[in-house]
Amino acid sequence: MNRIDRLMGIVTTLQSRRYVTAEKLSAKFGISIRTVYRDIRALDELGIPVSFEQAKGYFIVEGYFLPPVSFSQEEGNALVLLASLADRFGDASVAKHTAQALEKIRAVLRSNEKEKSSHLADRIRVLNPNPAPKTFDFLADIQKAIAATTTVIIEYMDAKQQKTVREVEPIGMIYYTDQWHLIAWCWMRNDYRDFIVKQIATIKLTGKPFRKADHISLDEHISSWNLLPGKTAVF
Repeated sequence: MNRIDRLMGIVTTLQSRRYVTAEKLSAKFGISIRTVYRDIRALDELGIPVSFEQAKGYFIVEGYFLPPVSFSQEEGNALVLLASLADRFGDASVAKHTAQALEKIRAVLRSNEKEKSSHLADRIRVLNPNPAPKTFDFLADIQKAIAATTTVIIEYMDAKQQKTVREVEPIGMIYYTDQWHLIAWCWMRNDYRDFIVKQIATIKLTGKPFRKADHISLDEHISSWNLLPGKTAVF
């Protein structure tokens, strides 16, 4: 990768995250920490306002905006392929937002690449072995709550067909057993619970921040399963 491409890559990385450490930039682009410092200095000389916050990392000053970076044909093709999976592995909300995002992506493609992208999209199919219509439409709201670290109130139908109303603090989502699961701290149970998304009857975004301050990570939750080979998690 030449330096110009690397500088544009660093800008894209900084735009996509709130903070990025020098160590992460070093690992991502295969360069030394000293080279990271030089590249950040070069961006500053080009007028791109990169700042630094102790213990957090580099960031682009809020309010500064760069025009979208053009996608390569391979990057555009990869996104078209991922978009084709939205109906199979998402719900109506995800499929809708994916389609809108794909239109925005096509808008920044070069003219000849736009035609290739449409041609490719028309020739990809994901067959669903279980074509029953999805009865839930909550993945977009769950993602919002996870990203904003805010609580949600759900009506949940458990395995005994008993409906309960719960205030939960979502820490992540896992796709396994061919369905989405919401992993969240449940205030009714005072513990982490695994909620099958298709068994959620209603969901309400409260906008209220988490009350519990020391949540485990999603990886820590998965590690706690301690499954033996051939066994399946039961929640």
